[in-house]
Parts: sequence; structure tokens; C-alpha cells
Amino acid sequence: MPKIAMLFPGQGSQSVGMGKDFYDNNDRARFDEADRILGRDLSRIIFSGPIEELTETRNTQPALFVVEAVMVDALAKSGVTPMAAAGHSLGEYSALYAAGVISFEDGVRLVAARGEAMAEAGKANPGAMAAVLGMDRDKIIDVISQVKSGIVVAANENAPEQTVISGETAAVSEACESLKAAGAKRAMPLPVSGAFHSPLMQPAAEKLTAALSSVKFSAPSCPVIANVTAKPETDPALLKELLVKQLVSPVRWVDSMKALSEISPPHCAEVGPGTVLKGLAKKCVPEMNILTCDGVNNLYSILEQIKQ
Repeated sequence: MPKIAMLFPGQGSQSVGMGKDFYDNNDRARFDEADRILGRDLSRIIFSGPIEELTETRNTQPALFVVEAVMVDALAKSGVTPMAAAGHSLGEYSALYAAGVISFEDGVRLVAARGEAMAEAGKANPGAMAAVLGMDRDKIIDVISQVKSGIVVAANENAPEQTVISGETAAVSEACESLKAAGAKRAMPLPVSGAFHSPLMQPAAEKLTAALSSVKFSAPSCPVIANVTAKPETDPALLKELLVKQLVSPVRWVDSMKALSEISPPHCAEVGPGTVLKGLAKKCVPEMNILTCDGVNNLYSILEQIKQ
């Protein structure tokens, strides 16, 4: 059975109409099931938008999980399962589904709870995020450690010279000015509703702990490279614990891609809408070959390539 490493994107990769070709190709059951679980017409938002509604955290998170799960199922029907999996932030839930750790229903419920909890935490503890380009992580951490106006941390370590910082609004603003003064090419605010992957998300972590308490985590069929540890993990209890820590910890994508390269998968695919992770992975490990699976046509192309 051909195997590939699978990468799953998170918030920011959503687009109106994503997954519609799978739905039209008779892969409707998961979309209908998600609508039933959530008690609302998520499918309409996914396929018809508007983008402002899809981009609301409470909609984006289950929408991406459902679409990525549909793609995982389509690959599995063709005999393709992951030999390793990793997901960026929210995408870690899709990785856990692909590895058989959580069921589809539990995944939908968890990401919906996560989205609601993060939105509430963003309102209770207002904050901001900003992308910093052209400066390495260690230098960024050194600069922001000197910020005086509040909490700011390195949140998403996306590529060797691309890091997202997160924290209290005034602190992020001060950090951006300090980073540009220290030589960063750009330090630009991001359109987000909270300071994700920072201590300001602690209330969301507590709510997620409660949501996770009743969910069964099975032993994974393949290693899942966790955001928090950037290591291939196989202990279901630890994988559950790390989902809570993930909300208040940096996404260590650079180290995760290095860990994936050490596994040496014969093929690797970004499973989900867009090609954000393909670009980041190439910056982290230039020799890594990433296939794209964001539609039915791409899926058939992947099957041809990995079966050669």
C-alpha cells in the first residue's frame, strides 16, 4: 500500500468553495454529518460563503477540519494512508484524524469547541498578532524579550526567517517597531481576532481541557509530529495533553519539518486547501518534495505519482 507523509493547513488557508468538487463527486456524507453534529448549515458557509462568515473562527475551524477529513477519506479509499502526519495549529486535529487517533465526530466537536473557546478568549483578553520577515527566530525572541508594554511571544515559527509574534496589542505594536529597528525586513499586523498561541489563550486552554475529557484517543497508526514538541509522537495520552498546551505554546513548524525529513517519507502531500505549507516546508527543508491535494484532480495526480 503506497504511503505518504501528510501535512494539514490551519486557519488562513480557508476559501469559499473549498471541497465542493469532492461533494459533487459523491463525497457528501461527511459534510451532511458535520451539519448534523453542529446543528447548523456549515456546508452552506463552506460552499457559498460569504468569506467574512467563513473566516469567523467558530466557522473556519470546523470547516477546515471537515474538508481535510474528506480528503483523507478519499485518499484512504484509494489505498493511500499516512506514514507520518503533521498539522499546522488547527491542522493538528486533521493529522490526528488521519492517524486514526480521533473519530470524525469527535474531531468536529473538538474543533468547534476550540473555535468557540478561542473566540471567547480573544474577547476576554484582547490581543494581536504580527508576521515578522527577514529575521531568525533567536534574534526575534531576544528583541521581544525587551518589550516593556506587556506580554508578547513568538507564536508561529513558520520558516527560518518567518515568525509570527502574538500578545497584548500594545506589546505587539512596540515589538514590531523594535524588530524593524533591529533589522527585520517587515513586521506587519495580521487580521486575527485574538492573540493565538500565547498566554492570553489560557482561558481557551481550560475550556478545551474540559471538552477533551470525554473524548477517546486511540493509538495512532503512524507518528504525529506535534506542534509543541516538534517530535513524532505515538502516545495517545500525550497527544491529548499537547492539544491543550498547543493553544498557549508556539507552533514549532521549522523543527517539525526537520523532524519529518528525518523520517524520510518517499512522498509528502499538503492535504487541504491552498499551498501555504508547501511553501513553508520548502523554506525549512529545501530538498523536500511536497505534492498538493486541494481538489479531486490533484488527488488523482498524487495517486499517479506515488504509484509509479
